Amino acid sequence: MPSFGLPEERPGGLDSPAAVRFIKIMARTQVRVFKLTNGRIGNKWRVGAGWKKPVPTLLLEHVGRKSGKRFLTPLLYLEDGPDLVVVASQGGLPKNPQWYPNLLAHPDTRVSLKGERDRPVRARAVSPEERDALWPRLVELYADFAKYASWTDREIPVVILGPR
Repeated sequence: MPSFGLPEERPGGLDSPAAVRFIKIMARTQVRVFKLTNGRIGNKWRVGAGWKKPVPTLLLEHVGRKSGKRFLTPLLYLEDGPDLVVVASQGGLPKNPQWYPNLLAHPDTRVSLKGERDRPVRARAVSPEERDALWPRLVELYADFAKYASWTDREIPVVILGPR
């Protein structure tokens, strides 16, 4: 699979305060545009491997496990029948993204897709067997997931957002 410009090793500075701040600003911008256009704009990820093969994105609502505050996070997703599958890759950084433990604490939530707002879903982390079956499909969807996995010592969690 072509690398689409991502280095084989995790770039230094990816978890610097400036990079983290920039990523948060870009995510907030994508959320605003997605909401304003009902997903007509902002529903595809076109970065890295997504440049040549855009990947569908959704907005995940999650509640802070400590703060109780509601957040919206744009995520890539794979459709698997009635389920939506998301990956807690965080670009191969050493820690899981905040949305992941938030979902474990509050699994009943909502997502917005292109043309569809506030779909009720229940989140659950996949079993090891499910992950083994889904991971190749996720890498086919977005090849950079394989690089992210090689850049971190943690096993990147996979989450199913099923209908409720």
